Amino acid sequence: MRRVLVGALTAAYGVCALVLFSLILVTAAVLALVVPRLEWRRAITHRLASVAVAVLAVRLVVEGLERLPEGSSIVVANHSSYLDGVVMKAALPPRFSFVIKREAAAMPIAGILMKRIGSEFVDRHSERGRRRDAMRVIRRAEEGQALVFFPEGTFDEVPGLKRFHVGAFAAAVRGGMPVVPVVIHGARRALPNRRLLVRPGRVTIEILAPLPMPRGNDAVDELRRDARQEILRRLDEPDLAPQQTSRGR
Repeated sequence: MRRVLVGALTAAYGVCALVLFSLILVTAAVLALVVPRLEWRRAITHRLASVAVAVLAVRLVVEGLERLPEGSSIVVANHSSYLDGVVMKAALPPRFSFVIKREAAAMPIAGILMKRIGSEFVDRHSERGRRRDAMRVIRRAEEGQALVFFPEGTFDEVPGLKRFHVGAFAAAVRGGMPVVPVVIHGARRALPNRRLLVRPGRVTIEILAPLPMPRGNDAVDELRRDARQEILRRLDEPDLAPQQTSRGR
């Protein structure tokens, strides 16, 4: 009986939290439309993301924030939940732009918000579109923008770290920017794939040390391999692409 009551109360809170989260999202989108300066829009969204995380009863813990270089860098993180973007927006300084799949631009309300805070959208399906978007992101890196990538590109119900796409690491090498691996712990449990309501609990953002920049013709692949190894070392999930980890392919 007690278990049923606790389950019912948790579900009721989850529904209320979802409604409040939706209101925060709408508020953020409206403010993003009317606030004139990009840095102001990013700062407001950063604060509202922190409020949203608290509303969802997620206890966000950020470790290693002092390891982020001043100014521009490229952050790469594991991806296991729709919650990842929200907690990363709350955890990282507002200057960071997110590199996101192009389909997200069409999402109601959220798509508007992501555009207005300077997100970069990349095409995953068209070869021509991939090349075009990759070059645009590389230009942003060369301009010194701080960028966040989820190099797996997607997530599903299967726990584990998938293969990394090359875009983040090509941008880092071309832009001469440090790459900072980040491990997100607990987001998969809090909001698994295909689940609507967030489970209360702790999510930890663990920021690791920036990686040394490799030299030579294989710098991009070496950087991708090194970042993936560092994330795997701290992530309590299996390696779903061991060949890539061992040989950087």
